Amino acid sequence: LPFFGSVLRRAECVRSCEEPRLGAVSRHRAAEEVRADFQRRVPYSYLQRAYIQLNKLEEAANAAHTFFMANPEHMEIQQDLENYKTTSGKVSLVDQEARQHMEDYSAGVRHYDREEYELAIAFLERALKGYYSEDEDCQIMCEGPQRFEEHEYLDYKAGLYEAIADHYMQVLACKHDCVRELATRSGRISPIENFLPLHYDYLQFAYYRVGDYVKALECAKSYLLFHPDDEDVLENAGYYEGLLEGAVDPATIKPRKEARALLRRHKLESHLLQVAAAGLGYAYTEPNYWNRYGARQDEHSVPSSISSEPEEGPRLSLTKKPLPKPDRELKEGGPLLYSDVKFVYNSQQLNGTQRVLLDNVISEEQCRELHRVASGIMLAGDGYRGKTSPHTPNERFEGATVLKALKYGYEGRVPLKSARLFYDISEKARRIVESYFLLNSTLYFSYTHLVCRTALSGQQERRNDLSHPIHADNCLLDPEANECWKEPPAYTFRDYSALLYMNADFEGGEFIFTEMDAKTVTASIKPKCGRMISFSSGGENPHGVKAVTKGQRCAVALWFTLDPLYRELERIQADEVIAMLDQEHLGPSEMNINPKDEL
Repeated sequence: LPFFGSVLRRAECVRSCEEPRLGAVSRHRAAEEVRADFQRRVPYSYLQRAYIQLNKLEEAANAAHTFFMANPEHMEIQQDLENYKTTSGKVSLVDQEARQHMEDYSAGVRHYDREEYELAIAFLERALKGYYSEDEDCQIMCEGPQRFEEHEYLDYKAGLYEAIADHYMQVLACKHDCVRELATRSGRISPIENFLPLHYDYLQFAYYRVGDYVKALECAKSYLLFHPDDEDVLENAGYYEGLLEGAVDPATIKPRKEARALLRRHKLESHLLQVAAAGLGYAYTEPNYWNRYGARQDEHSVPSSISSEPEEGPRLSLTKKPLPKPDRELKEGGPLLYSDVKFVYNSQQLNGTQRVLLDNVISEEQCRELHRVASGIMLAGDGYRGKTSPHTPNERFEGATVLKALKYGYEGRVPLKSARLFYDISEKARRIVESYFLLNSTLYFSYTHLVCRTALSGQQERRNDLSHPIHADNCLLDPEANECWKEPPAYTFRDYSALLYMNADFEGGEFIFTEMDAKTVTASIKPKCGRMISFSSGGENPHGVKAVTKGQRCAVALWFTLDPLYRELERIQADEVIAMLDQEHLGPSEMNINPKDEL
């Protein structure tokens, strides 16, 4: 009774505080859809448009930038930002929802890299203070309403203790995940690895460089709370103790109390969650929140120039995150399989990695036939939810898939032989890519798309946008951070890409590779009939398409995967249709197939 009495008093306190301080419930308890929109910063997209109407370009640019930081895959906003920079000369943009502890951490690391250790200390200490304040807020916010995800809410009939446990486990899981939440940038799914411990790692070395050995030891011991077996920091701590010998008793210097308290709480949360998982049937796996592979990348800062202590000076914690090991050895230069295919350039000649340019992959006659097929089957906005201009308002985008081509062939709307050509040349491209890059496993289709971009008349004067903005095919390109985040909504399963061009009678439309900054062009390719560019789909190959300013540019776009789980479903269906066609060369009527049936 005393326990539940305190619960009831707490509930009464919370309820009586909410309305006077926050207003009616409708003011501060939003629907889940509204909360999701705010999390994705959707209001800033509306704000940008409103500011444009008021001709407030600076405010519009900042609103667009704020939205883009949480939606880095949004190509239209990315292009808007480029336009703001061009038209108003505005380069410095403000993220109006920036998390201050993240901003301070990034500033501290920048000063650290420049060996401005006093400034680095100031920013990193402020980042830590902000982190623990944000952690307290995060913990409190988790005590809001929860959904019983494992049960139909209306039919919920659990007993008293089961109901309390169900609700509290969700609250506890939310609180436990604050560590990940506070280490994750807006618009990202993956957190900065080892985020909180890294603050102490940077600080222990920075304090050493400014001669504050007490603080250096304190921060080293704080870091060791998270990674007690880190040999480099253990040696550093021993070295700092030696420097303090005779002046201060090193045993009196303890790890910081806020770090001790957070870690103690985190371990207890983990214990309770695992007990619940075992005893109450919850599905729970403890993530590795303090991954030691997230570490400083700064060997150059090792004080090897200190002649009096070249071997004994403190070392950095140099456990680096290893480069992701590819599941295949990267090779190229394999046979092209077809005698008429002409090699043009390899990766080195295209100034990059895993790139190849080929000519004569298809003939002039095949290009013309494909173009005829395209004109009969393509739909505006196909593949982009009906958006006729998904990448730029100055061009019309049309597309079609292999399965759609075969369907139209059966229905007699295009020649079946021409529809079959689309299927055959895409398979030819797949075999060439698989062979040239010397892949030791099967390359599967992930998506096949016949696409045309048409310049819209009256909209080409003074264009400064791209037909397709710079991007990577299996990760979210973040030019400002010089990173490519391999996480949804990117198509992370794509491994190789290819573009097979059908014509050259248009202006503009060059395919370009760039550096990670999305600005520095490393190679430019002018499309023509039979030319194919192929490359690995990751952040090593950012690419885009220059504006098509006159005419129509058509190509077969192909994406491939090495994972059979992500095979293109329409391709599998098309394979079955082709197999039926090949069976003794039977026509649709002989196979008991109604030409008007959906495939």
